[in-house]
Amino acid sequence: MKKTWMTAWMLAAALGAAAMSGCSQGEDSASSQGSASAQSGESQETAGGQDLLAQIKEKGTITIAMEGTWAPWTYHDENDELTGYDVEVGRRIAEGLGVEPEFIEGEWDGLLAGLDSGRYDMMINGVDITEERQAAYDFSEPYAYNRMAVIVRGDYDEIQTMEDLKGKHTANTISSTYAETAEQYGAEVTGVDDLNQTFELLLSGRIDATLNSEVTYYDYMKAHPDADIKIAVLADNASEVGIPFRKGEETASLREAVNGILDEMRESGELSELSVKYFGTDISAEE
Repeated sequence: MKKTWMTAWMLAAALGAAAMSGCSQGEDSASSQGSASAQSGESQETAGGQDLLAQIKEKGTITIAMEGTWAPWTYHDENDELTGYDVEVGRRIAEGLGVEPEFIEGEWDGLLAGLDSGRYDMMINGVDITEERQAAYDFSEPYAYNRMAVIVRGDYDEIQTMEDLKGKHTANTISSTYAETAEQYGAEVTGVDDLNQTFELLLSGRIDATLNSEVTYYDYMKAHPDADIKIAVLADNASEVGIPFRKGEETASLREAVNGILDEMRESGELSELSVKYFGTDISAEE
């Protein structure tokens, strides 16, 4: 009887260990991967012992996540070709790594979730570096600097300062820096999928304002010169824009390589040229 009980106990323990092992390797469970890595005391690496950069070079492609609807950062031109400042930066990084870029487009929240789960190698989408995001991701060095603007209809004068956002209705992609800032100042934020929806809501009078980058406003006005909108408030300081990666040693060598490529682009003037091409001004430098 005792022998039968011990056999059952050993079988249950073996099955439990196998189940835990299978869970730790789940493709879409970043938390399970992190837990397994922490328990083993080892860096997050694949079974083959390769870090993310080695995996990228072995497969010959790097997967880059972006929205594809936020001009002039990432958007589609008149021929429906994906283009923009971040698209060219992504292509240049891939070239520097000796691989081909694979751009995956999607909504903001989905991009971050895909980065967390490992579906994307990195995300290039004008991402502001904030303390909250630094707690969740490891960032590259800043490759652009961005000033935030409060944009309103041309006949709307109720917002003169950031404090005037209290009680107002705004719209932005949820979890974006702009949505978070609006909420911090007491605005009620409507979630949208992309920039076009935001301006549609603003021009139809369904929201009072939207927060976005200054350069995005000027790019929109260039494409829609008759749009009756204006900048009501412009932030004094520019935010830093970087490339987020999953946290951990798995991405360390990739971040180092990307920083080296960005340094080369900065020193050669390539980042400056791309900035002027897409924004009409140099946003690659802090000044």
